[in-house]
Amino acid sequence: MDRKQFLKTCGLACFGGLAAMAVPAGCAPAKTVNSAIDGDNLVIPVSDFGDEATGYRKYIVVSNELLRFPICVFRHSNDEYAALWMECSHMGAELQVFGDTLQCPAHGSEFSNIGAVRNGPADRALRKFPTAVENGFIKISLKKQ
Repeated sequence: MDRKQFLKTCGLACFGGLAAMAVPAGCAPAKTVNSAIDGDNLVIPVSDFGDEATGYRKYIVVSNELLRFPICVFRHSNDEYAALWMECSHMGAELQVFGDTLQCPAHGSEFSNIGAVRNGPADRALRKFPTAVENGFIKISLKKQ
């Protein structure tokens, strides 16, 4: 194999490897639901996270036309959820979800699935909403804390 063929083969192999790593993230798009507001609560069915037979989602993104930003709800157990406002605490850009991480496309801040800052420039945790599970529904309290 000559040098030109070797470089071409290596380049294609590297490109193919990068493309293969991107496929799993693209195969499982974020589930986004529009939810109704009932009193002071945003209400979503627990079944939106899946079940034992089909597997559980790690998170869903919940929106409502009255909310400026969506809320990302992470499932930690059958009755423990973290509801996080998807506004970056640094400069207010809308966050994106990647697995257990919320990322800011504007300046690169990263937050954990409980809202803690993992990487700046943000220096404040995300706004959290209290959650309660009742009769097969997750109620996310929108009351000011």
